Amino acid sequence: MSSSNKPTVLVVDDKENMRKLFSRMLGDAYAVTEAADGEQAIACLASCDFDVVVTDIQMPGADGFAVLREVKRRAPETEVLLVTAFASIPKAVEAIKEGAYDYLSKPFDPDEVALVVARALEKRRQGREVSSLKARLAVAPGLHGMLGESPAMRALHGLLSQVAARDLTVLLTGETGTGKELAARAVHRESPRTSKPFVAVNCGALPAELVESELFGHAKGAFTGATVAKPGLFEEAHGGTLFLDEIGDLPLSVQVKLNRALQEREVRRVGTTVPVKVDVRVVAATHRDLSAEVAAGRFREDLYYRLNVVTVRLPSLRERREDIPLLAMHFLARAGRPEVDSFTPEALRALSTYEWPGNVRQLENAVARAVAVAQGTRITPEELPPEVLTTPRAASTAPGVRATTESLAKLPYREAVDGARDTVSREYLTALMQEFGGNVTHAAERAGMERESLHRLLKRYGVRSDDFKRTE
Repeated sequence: MSSSNKPTVLVVDDKENMRKLFSRMLGDAYAVTEAADGEQAIACLASCDFDVVVTDIQMPGADGFAVLREVKRRAPETEVLLVTAFASIPKAVEAIKEGAYDYLSKPFDPDEVALVVARALEKRRQGREVSSLKARLAVAPGLHGMLGESPAMRALHGLLSQVAARDLTVLLTGETGTGKELAARAVHRESPRTSKPFVAVNCGALPAELVESELFGHAKGAFTGATVAKPGLFEEAHGGTLFLDEIGDLPLSVQVKLNRALQEREVRRVGTTVPVKVDVRVVAATHRDLSAEVAAGRFREDLYYRLNVVTVRLPSLRERREDIPLLAMHFLARAGRPEVDSFTPEALRALSTYEWPGNVRQLENAVARAVAVAQGTRITPEELPPEVLTTPRAASTAPGVRATTESLAKLPYREAVDGARDTVSREYLTALMQEFGGNVTHAAERAGMERESLHRLLKRYGVRSDDFKRTE
């Protein structure tokens, strides 16, 4: 960045009129430096770190390829755009294989130039973010596996640590997939009971006829198949922590006995009246609104108040979007394919703007799926689950499309503007292809741009001209 805080662009061309043209097109938004040839450009690279380099391919002496190689040698994160005549497009494609971000074919449209430079800058920014994510992951603050640097997660870590020190019943609430079992384990490990057992059970997964036996145990002969006496989960967790996940799914008949077990600190195995004393800390969790369940008669009021000693709500992933890239890199590292070691900037952006109704669990599954189908070393948007690409948050709140003032105010300025531009561009291109039946030549004439430029925009926004071909 320059001292003016504008992104820096180096324009390299042996024709002064071309350099001046780029300076006029980019000067308002960028700090532009001009170089009259490849040698001068290479000298500039030695003294300044540029965000984007725009260079002509055909120049006397050191050409655009020489500039590209020097940029990638000195500053691999700097993005390079090649400027070429239509006849030299194969050379530009070759340059892209060597690391150039994109190319601009003459004559070019000023709006397209601004768009491509902006995207190159965004790729550089996000490339730096990926690099920093890898470094941060090694030292990321967390609580026994609960990764997160967002204010919401830092507050949660502090609250769980405080709660863990006191031997009280804890009720964890929040949407499905927010990591309630991880939170329960964190409470256990931070507590004085950490050396004792941690026993977890999903109440919703137990058959109704076996719930009581699983929780409290049974005597020999208590029912058909009970050939031996068996302790229940309360006894297994003696001295430690019992995690009752999805407690809102417990049958009412079992809720009565659970309430008594918590009150008396003892259980009675099915088939016997002999009480067994247990020393257990209970951490319960639910995605349901238990107060509403009580009002509806589906959950006992006395048990609700016995569980609701300390309630901790886990934030949804939508409330901690800052953590999405870090979590994605964490799941990537655990996925078992070391050769797939990062995401493209576009893929990270797609992950960060999706709504994630299934929260962290859905994100983990999405990354695992992407790793399984990845063709290269970086995960691309095309390798993400389709739903991640079809319902981005930015698109749903784009200005002038479907946004409200309130929803826009919740977005960073750049994200709101980028989302609006992406949405309008995609919808415009779709309408354009629909109008001309997929004929790119005629559509380019209407759009006022070169055919190759329109092709690149269609590819960038995922609009396939073949989908609009008309059959006679």
